[in-house]
Amino acid sequence: MRNFGSRGRGGKSGGRGGGGPMRGGFKPPFRPFIPHVPFDLTQCEASFPRAKTANEEKALTDALLKRNTDLTPAASHQTNLLNLVTKITSVVDALIVSPANFEAAQIEEIRQVGSHKKATMMVGHNVADVVVVLKTLPTLEAVAALGTKTLEDLKSAEPHEVITMMPNDSGFEISSPDATVKVLIATIPPNMKKLDPELHLDVKTMNRHLAAMRHARWFEENASHSSIKVLIRLLRDLRNRFDGFEPLNPWIIDLLAHYSVMNNPSRNPLAVNVAFRRSLQLLSSGLFLPGSAGINDPCESGNSRVHTCLSLEQQDQVCYTAQTLLRVLAHGGYRQILGMEGNASIATEMSVWEGVVVTPSDKAYEKLDMKEEDGEEEIDEAMESQDTN
Repeated sequence: MRNFGSRGRGGKSGGRGGGGPMRGGFKPPFRPFIPHVPFDLTQCEASFPRAKTANEEKALTDALLKRNTDLTPAASHQTNLLNLVTKITSVVDALIVSPANFEAAQIEEIRQVGSHKKATMMVGHNVADVVVVLKTLPTLEAVAALGTKTLEDLKSAEPHEVITMMPNDSGFEISSPDATVKVLIATIPPNMKKLDPELHLDVKTMNRHLAAMRHARWFEENASHSSIKVLIRLLRDLRNRFDGFEPLNPWIIDLLAHYSVMNNPSRNPLAVNVAFRRSLQLLSSGLFLPGSAGINDPCESGNSRVHTCLSLEQQDQVCYTAQTLLRVLAHGGYRQILGMEGNASIATEMSVWEGVVVTPSDKAYEKLDMKEEDGEEEIDEAMESQDTN
């Protein structure tokens, strides 16, 4: 059985079926899944007025903006990357307009995706992503031929520039001395059922590339506010430095930042210091735990909650890490959280802040190595399927 303890992260799951062991074709009775909404201080702020002084909040705001500046790539690096993206896009657009110049495949479109498109790039990662959608089936030979053709046309336009091409499982990479562009290959949806794993690129990989296009389009339409982009960069930095946040993928971080900034009673963007604190509060209260309403994926059909892609262990890990960091933040340790002082041990080791001891939260989820009874396994699977619906 899988048990979540207390601390607001789900109740004990023991005794789900009641009584003793159950065998043979037992099926637990259907119980409709009713997600709960974790406590959110921002939604009921009138009942809980702020106690922080203006000076304390100004210090946090200044630190957040300073850290964001440190994490933002230099303008020259962004310019070099933009130039390479523009050149590659021009080459592919020319192949779309004049398909006779490239017979290995037919191209539907090319779209920029990822952090470069969203203006949330991190320093030290001067890489952009573009998705090329093929009308024809994405055979390994066709993808390699497209990479070679792109490289040849780039060298023809800039014969003195050093440019290289490296094929990979998702497409190919075009690199110059100062920038790298990942060209991600996808195909039109009607082709997905025709793919052969031995002849074509992996279908799951290409589905992720199509999803990246939907994400980029949604972000452009809904998340252009500067506070959202600053918060995304700060949260991605937390993920890089604290192991407990490692399960959070870029799309989850994008949606969490948008939710923290925009989802409030006034519908006006919150200041970055308020949104940063709120993001930790939401994670601490169980936003991404089983049974939580979480955040619906706006780019997928149905009622898909983004955190259900995480394992139960990962959901618990994110929650107890956020709880520890939130307590450190409450006692003025924002410089350590942001990486401006100290190290990531504050999330895993006891720390003292002006005489106040902060002890890291313990994990509440425990996974047993073996099932005691076959009937318990059936019950467990049924309960998990309700949690992910």
